[in-house]
Amino acid sequence: MKRIIYVFLALLPFSYLFAQNIQNNPGSNHGNKFEQLGTILPTPNEYRTASGAPGPKYWQQRADYNIKCELDEKNMRLTGSETITYFNNSPDILRYLWFQLDENEHSSVNNANYQTSSTIPRQATAQMLTNLEKQRTDNGFGFNILKVADATGKALPYVINKTMMRVDLPQELKPGQKFVININWNYNIPDRMVQGGRGGSEFFPEDGNHLFTIAQWYPRLCVYSDFQGWQNHQFTGRGEFALTFGNFKVQMTVPADHIVASTGECQNYALNLTPTQLSRWQKAQTAKEPVEIVTLADAKAAETKKSTAKKTWIYTANNVRDFAWTSSRKYAWDAMPTYVEGKKIMAMSYYPKEAYGLYRPFSTRAVAHTIQVYSKFSIPYPYPVAISVEAANGMEYPMICFNYGRTHEDGTYTEATKYGMIGVIIHEVGHNFFPMIINSDERQWTWFDEGLNTFVQYLTE
Repeated sequence: MKRIIYVFLALLPFSYLFAQNIQNNPGSNHGNKFEQLGTILPTPNEYRTASGAPGPKYWQQRADYNIKCELDEKNMRLTGSETITYFNNSPDILRYLWFQLDENEHSSVNNANYQTSSTIPRQATAQMLTNLEKQRTDNGFGFNILKVADATGKALPYVINKTMMRVDLPQELKPGQKFVININWNYNIPDRMVQGGRGGSEFFPEDGNHLFTIAQWYPRLCVYSDFQGWQNHQFTGRGEFALTFGNFKVQMTVPADHIVASTGECQNYALNLTPTQLSRWQKAQTAKEPVEIVTLADAKAAETKKSTAKKTWIYTANNVRDFAWTSSRKYAWDAMPTYVEGKKIMAMSYYPKEAYGLYRPFSTRAVAHTIQVYSKFSIPYPYPVAISVEAANGMEYPMICFNYGRTHEDGTYTEATKYGMIGVIIHEVGHNFFPMIINSDERQWTWFDEGLNTFVQYLTE
């Protein structure tokens, strides 16, 4: 898998040069469309060859995460602590590390929305000016960084620049060395349906419950590469991210009646599912059709009881570039296996009752079909699970994606909604291949993974 990843990564700087439209022959009448590429492509070196393949000294950095977090539904706050082990596989000496703080996009003081602008009309009321002034006050959202320290607990100096954070190292991190860093943080969870963004909450006033999609939610290492050094472009809410591969262990403490789905595999279903639900999960391992593990009746009952106790779900994931999760007492959940080259992959879906009529018959089947077709046309799917979550939007992360597709109140739906839902599930599950495995840099080349993914999406449809 990694060799294929490297080839795609090696092509990225070439695509940037094409975008610049370098004119070898400025006086031509064909707009550079028929020029030879010899003087446009970068010079081959030890890291990347002329063919785009990895060179003999190709390298990637690695970052392993051990994260503990707690979801406070009453106060709408997420609190977390993480221990990161960063491996310097580069030939360079590093004196600082760059982190992404994407949640700062919701802050009124630390966001990076410099690409937007506004105008003051020729005639403005006092209230209009007051409203403009309010935009400069702190709205209480974004990361609160509580601690940045080394493995011994010694504080490390850091500076936050909008959606990025630079941490200075106590001594040089030489090639082949690793460094352990601890970060404690919290943030107020925004209403995703009002404030937008990748992660947050959705409130259902008819039953008084929330659906949480927790994405781009922890301080994350930026990519350090041979062709550009640190990739520390600001997050503006549009271009997404490039991240360093690593292994994750994440412990999520949530209300006891919530169901949690995430990147990776759960390590403690036996503690968090009822005996009946656990037996359904075991049955799903060999099923030919999707099996409901948490039924619609289970979900409706949980909506009304609202436990005040807590449970901790533990998930692990290896060789992934990111980690996202979701939590709600509203979820029904079904699963079935699919197989790629003899390897079992659990295809699963999580959805509230508002989406039951569409997701129960179609979602998990679409996930399994997507894994099969993408594995045929690109590379074998390398992960043990693939999850579709109905969350009224479309966004992708390793092994988990958030999609739309709700029925009318009476359970009916239009054909347009049905096929739109299936299309977005295929598209977002397909993003596991481009860019989650291939790891193209979505901040630098936003179009790159979308083009590849959409092509295979249409083949899958």
